[in-house]
Parts: sequence; structure tokens; C-alpha cells
Amino acid sequence: MRQDGIDLDTSLGYLLKEASSALRVAMEDVLRPLGMTITHYSCLELLAQRPGLTNSELARGTFVTRQSMNVLLQALERDGFVTRPREAAVGKALPAQLTARGRTSLEAASAAVRSVELRMLAGLTDRERDAALRALRSMVSGLRTPRG
Repeated sequence: MRQDGIDLDTSLGYLLKEASSALRVAMEDVLRPLGMTITHYSCLELLAQRPGLTNSELARGTFVTRQSMNVLLQALERDGFVTRPREAAVGKALPAQLTARGRTSLEAASAAVRSVELRMLAGLTDRERDAALRALRSMVSGLRTPRG
């Protein structure tokens, strides 16, 4: 092992990035035939679980900029997947809601994404899956907690 750098063979950070990349490719592969991107799918999934999210909230939840989310929401609205009010009730926020078309599209996408997750977890026992969830949550928490 190198003393002055990262040993890629034993680096958890590198392995997490590799797993993230492999997951992204697998998700793209199953979503592409449905005419969706990962961000498109993530937006619909968030709206199904938390109706009425705003552009900013959706951007944070899908890890994209507000500008990118605004472009996506306009396209989703134009194509009949979501609806937003013409004018904001308060401030500037326009809460989005899934349409029937959006819910139907999400059902197929969720099944496709779930198949990828099942494939990813196939080699783990229930106990190992639980341990992985705890470890990953702990890592996220550790990185989001301010230092010092």
C-alpha cells in the first residue's frame, strides 16, 4: 500500500464510487427503453412519495441544479406527466403533482429500477443487507455532519 495516497484496492470511497457508477449504468439501461432518464424517474418517484414538492425541493432530492430541474419539470408538464398551478399561491413556488399518465409511467419505471436493485443485492443475505444499509447511512451522516 502507498503511504502517501489512496490504495484503490482497499479504498471504501473508491469502491462506493465504482458501485454508484455501475448502479447508474444499470438503471440507465432499464430506463432508456421507457423513454426516461434517472433524473426523470427520480423526479416522478419523489412526487409519488411527496406530492406537492417544489422545483427547489425536487432539485435537491434528485441531485441536480434548480435550473436543470426547471427544464425537466417544464418538459414533464408539457408531456402530461405532472401538473403545476399557473400561479403560485404564496411566493414563487409552484408545487408539482403527478398526473395519471405520470403514475402509470412511474409504475413501469419503478418495476425496472427495482429489478436492478434486486440484482445488485442478490448475493447478500438479509443480515448483510441490513448491515449495508446501516453502514451507508452512517457514512452519509458522517460526511454531512460539520467538522470541528
